Amino acid sequence: MKILLSALTAGVWLTSLSAAHAASTAELTVGGLITPMACTPVLSAGGLIDFGKISQKDLNQTTGTRLPLKSLTLTVSCNAPGRYALRMRDNRDGTAHVNSEIYYGLGLDSAGNKLGVYSVKFDPKQTVADALPVTYGTESTTGGVAWRTSNTQPIDIGSKSLLGFTDVVGSTAGPSAIKNLTSTLTLEAVINAKQNLDLSVETPMDGSATLEVVYL
Repeated sequence: MKILLSALTAGVWLTSLSAAHAASTAELTVGGLITPMACTPVLSAGGLIDFGKISQKDLNQTTGTRLPLKSLTLTVSCNAPGRYALRMRDNRDGTAHVNSEIYYGLGLDSAGNKLGVYSVKFDPKQTVADALPVTYGTESTTGGVAWRTSNTQPIDIGSKSLLGFTDVVGSTAGPSAIKNLTSTLTLEAVINAKQNLDLSVETPMDGSATLEVVYL
């Protein structure tokens, strides 16, 4: 212990001496890890959700209008079992009229008003991971440092959180190693109140997001 302490003291003295002569420099260290693991996510129907034409007379005047729920199937295929999570990035960032990481924008009307929002929910009970008998969902809002206790409750995927799956109920250890995953996604869209929109011309809903696999 005394030897280590002495070495540390000498190191501090040398660092201080160096800083006195080179105060205008700074050191940058770049690290990372390249993994052989590779996963490919695929959405059914090419990832397209189409609500068709919606008459403005069917929209609520002062409150949002919820559209019928829509579903897609996500498959994630990896070249080997590994730990990963999912995250979604809004390609129409800034167009959601509700400020939350689980809501994504539907674009703007011709006057620049925010048209609406949508969210995407994952249900562990409708998720199959490899040959596991039961799949549980977990979530991290700290970039994977800490994980929510795993359970079977549906989870809305966020733009800042990580969403993963495990075969261990009540675990805070994060996702298990999974090779093949299939999950049913439920999309819920809400159109902004009609009084907040300019609907004098046809207005396309223009939601777009990118689903990302994050390797852990």
